[in-house]
Amino acid sequence: MGGPVDEDFTRKTAPLRPELLAYCYRMLGAVDEAEDAVQETMLRGWRSWSRYDPARASVRTWLYAVATNVCLTALEGRQRRPLPTGLGQSSDDPDAPLTPRLDVPWLQPLPDARLGDPQFVVEQRGSLRLALAAALHLLPARQRAVLILRDVLRFTAAEVAGQLGTSVASVNSALQRARDGLAGTPVREDTLRADDPQVRATVDRYVRAFEAADVPALVRLLADAVILEMPPVPLWYAGRVNYGRFMSRVFALRGRDWRILPSGANGQPTLAAYCRAEDGVHRLHTVQILTVATEGIRHNVVYQDPAVFRAFGLPDALA
Repeated sequence: MGGPVDEDFTRKTAPLRPELLAYCYRMLGAVDEAEDAVQETMLRGWRSWSRYDPARASVRTWLYAVATNVCLTALEGRQRRPLPTGLGQSSDDPDAPLTPRLDVPWLQPLPDARLGDPQFVVEQRGSLRLALAAALHLLPARQRAVLILRDVLRFTAAEVAGQLGTSVASVNSALQRARDGLAGTPVREDTLRADDPQVRATVDRYVRAFEAADVPALVRLLADAVILEMPPVPLWYAGRVNYGRFMSRVFALRGRDWRILPSGANGQPTLAAYCRAEDGVHRLHTVQILTVATEGIRHNVVYQDPAVFRAFGLPDALA
């Protein structure tokens, strides 16, 4: 590669990379797979750049058609990516075995840093929320693509029809089925923005309570109907009482000396929790992604997964 054609392609497509990564993540539910899909999209786009006709579609519309085909091909024959709440009933046993299900391709979080531009994260956070990503994965792949392209990215029905090689009527039908499919999912729009002062204050108090292993203080910050889930362990708990009972178990097992590093994923406040090991070193234990509403912390998705840790680029231990 190199030369005027390559420079023209790069100049016109490079600014689209962050939004393409967000799109491929929504479609695929895994960071590495989404980044691979973006790379494949760019490669296919570069190979066919000489045939691109600006009279037929904008570069953005054209490149999304390529990305959609890449994602749909990648999804053929694959299982959907769930969270534990999508697989079964909640538990009320805080001592249930913490046995990971490694056969399940769990939905992964998307670290905000992977998207590069902080302003883009701000603009996209409502449509990147982890709960919405999980709900999208309840839909068949083509319905998922139509819903994202139409309702999130605001392409016209005609543009989406061109991207998918189908008719406007087919796009409208798929969009209605997708909307109907999401109608019964617990995706709520009244969560607070990550930069809201109430969110910052709540998260700061949560960090102080967690580092102090203060279960009553943690529980006071929770919404009544809070959900705690822990992929790749298929368990999940509902309600403040169960949340508190489980956290008592965690502190009993792992000790009461913790450190927290703040981070961000899916446009939501995110915490990396380090617990002190027998050698006195604080080692990475979990990544927690919080959903905060006016009534308190409504949802905490806790990952103890090396692949997720690598995606965030977190240190294994704190100095």
